[in-house]
Amino acid sequence: MTKSPRSDPLDAVTRDETVCVIPIRVQEDILRARQSSRGAAAAIGFGTVDQTRLATVVSELARNILTYAGTGECRVVSRLTPVERSIVIEMEDSGPGIDDIADAMMPGYSTGGGLGLGLPAVHKLMDHMSVETRPGRTLIQASMARRR
Repeated sequence: MTKSPRSDPLDAVTRDETVCVIPIRVQEDILRARQSSRGAAAAIGFGTVDQTRLATVVSELARNILTYAGTGECRVVSRLTPVERSIVIEMEDSGPGIDDIADAMMPGYSTGGGLGLGLPAVHKLMDHMSVETRPGRTLIQASMARRR
């Protein structure tokens, strides 16, 4: 796990940003990623309900990495500005990609024999979600922001 504060000198608004990187290689890494997301959210003032939502999202996406790609990376980016606090979860892997994103976003759709609630649940729990995928690379970004 790597933590690094960063700020963008070109940003017109003062912003604090922290990035925590968690490699996803084994089952125990899911717990580490969950804890990191909860800790980052708590550190910038998210309540327990939002912390739980983030941990659920990270669990689901990290489990998908292990199941479909084998290994990958979780990045938890926390941002604090004078007007808002936000968390961005970035999950990236070099697996086979998602064949059909539209199907994968349908509740009940699964290629792995599960309940098919993963990506649709992530979409519902977060404010924003995007998926970039092709064979050899999938990047899912999910974010949540709250006014200060």
